[in-house]
Amino acid sequence: MFSADYPPSPTPSEADMDAMTAHVENRPYHEAFMREAINMAELALASDETPVGCVFVHDGKVIAQGMNGTNVTMNETDLYVTVEPCIMCASVLRQFRIRAVYFGCLNDRFGGCGGPPYKIYGGIYRAEAIMLLRRFYVQENEKAPEPKQKKNRELKTDIMPLVNMKNPEG
Repeated sequence: MFSADYPPSPTPSEADMDAMTAHVENRPYHEAFMREAINMAELALASDETPVGCVFVHDGKVIAQGMNGTNVTMNETDLYVTVEPCIMCASVLRQFRIRAVYFGCLNDRFGGCGGPPYKIYGGIYRAEAIMLLRRFYVQENEKAPEPKQKKNRELKTDIMPLVNMKNPEG
């Protein structure tokens, strides 16, 4: 959180802005993606939102885009997900005001549904969700650093019994 003791950021002059971008190599390349961000901001404005838009670019391709959506909530929306949402995802779900989350298996290491303001219902297709994760964790990722490679891992197919799954309604 920012302290009120910090002075406001100075607004750069037009000359300062020109100086900031003068060194950008291949400016037309970057301007093309900025144009797409501007287009997203235009969509936000047309939706009565603050006109902020963005694009994520990887290897010269837009892989995701977004716009400000402060007035967006997902009240009365249910989410079905194979694994209990992680802490970061659970936080976003709270901000979106999700009504309920239905998930397959618990996320013992990174789960974030402890004490959520939305209802949770775990265990739906639990075995399948666990097996999906296990299949992922035994497959080889050629991009992984050497200590993380999985050449000698086995796929475990036994599913432990479900114990102590709590629902906020009791």
